[in-house]
Amino acid sequence: MKKLLSIAFIVFYTATTFAQGSYAPAQENLEQRQKFQDMKFGLFIHWGIYSILGDGEWVMHNKHIPYDSYKRLAGFFTPQQFNAKEWVQFAKSAGMKYITITSRHHDGFSMFGTKFSPYNIVDATPYHKDPLMELARECEKEGIELHFYYSLLDWGRPDYAFGSEIRNGKPVKGDWDSYIQFMKNQLTELITKYRGVKGIWFDGDWERRNVNWHYDEIYGLIHRLNPAIMIGNNHHLAPKDGEDFQMFEKDLPGENHTGFSGDSKIGALPLETCETINGSWGFNINDNTFKSSKQIIHYLVGAAGRNANFLLNIGPMPNGKIQPEFTDTLAIVGKWMQKNSESIYDTRGSYVPPQPWGVITVKGKTQYVHIMQPQGNYIFIPGQKEKVSKAVLLSNSNTLKFKQLPEGVFIYTDGIAMDGVDTVIKLTVD
Repeated sequence: MKKLLSIAFIVFYTATTFAQGSYAPAQENLEQRQKFQDMKFGLFIHWGIYSILGDGEWVMHNKHIPYDSYKRLAGFFTPQQFNAKEWVQFAKSAGMKYITITSRHHDGFSMFGTKFSPYNIVDATPYHKDPLMELARECEKEGIELHFYYSLLDWGRPDYAFGSEIRNGKPVKGDWDSYIQFMKNQLTELITKYRGVKGIWFDGDWERRNVNWHYDEIYGLIHRLNPAIMIGNNHHLAPKDGEDFQMFEKDLPGENHTGFSGDSKIGALPLETCETINGSWGFNINDNTFKSSKQIIHYLVGAAGRNANFLLNIGPMPNGKIQPEFTDTLAIVGKWMQKNSESIYDTRGSYVPPQPWGVITVKGKTQYVHIMQPQGNYIFIPGQKEKVSKAVLLSNSNTLKFKQLPEGVFIYTDGIAMDGVDTVIKLTVD
């Protein structure tokens, strides 16, 4: 009871003291943004009771399963083979620096021990353990940063009233104030109970464009509890006041193959793009459209060259294991990262836009030219501003010939063995 009262007090205190108006990030937040951009590569994990059905995280909605029937899945969710250490080592071996995991998805099931809903993994399943607490402890131990995905949308809670008409910023059915308070309570738990959390990844805003989400209160609460926590929202729109990074779903910044990014122009915040390792977010037993290690590396490099992080998603199996197709592929990616990490970590995107041959990442006075699509016996870097003093292959430090003209730099690649995935050339500039 004391813990519940203290959490309620924190929520009330934060909501009443958060300054209204334009958001000014704290120094801790600005420092965290820099660290976030330095990490570059993260693991996204979609895991919940939906994994039992092996048909993705939207199975309840897509198969029109009644909520009361779907909830029975919790009764036989027993991921006895879940091992937080294995998951964290999997991410580290792949070269990933942070993990973002679903704490609660659209089905409303909480994958953590919460006092504000009995519909959670500790109380509603025979497992009776909190995997997110175990993951948080292991992440802290291994130096991997932890972020939580949190769904704004809920298909089952009566106070959310999914499908209800919206009037005056609230659903006609349900109890919107109750639902907002519920989210505040759970977010307070996630931020105060789980050590080392540095990010909240919201999703579901797009289900209700004309509702009042009370972001000023919710974002204010989060930043009050921990100013360093970075807030992102997958609303597919321009960043809103109070957000700390901008995300792009299944598209690199500046691209819009999916249609999600039509109204999401690139802003000034740190950027992140997320993508699936196959075609599904949650575990899908029929989805064999696995991306190759080359495709994943190209996605990672392409994101870094566009000044963005790459968050690669997996959907673990209901027993808590990560399927071997994922582990095998990410092991290859990890070996590539070991050899080429200096061209990815701590870099920023170049003012030179992506080219037909690839992209450029920058770190101080060093530029890393990533040739993913060789064009012949040379490449041309248009608009190179700084004077290039040296060009070498990152793999063996062999010197390359180049010619700098007012319109740009020619780097000659004839006679060198091009890497089948990504040939990285290291330029030293004045």
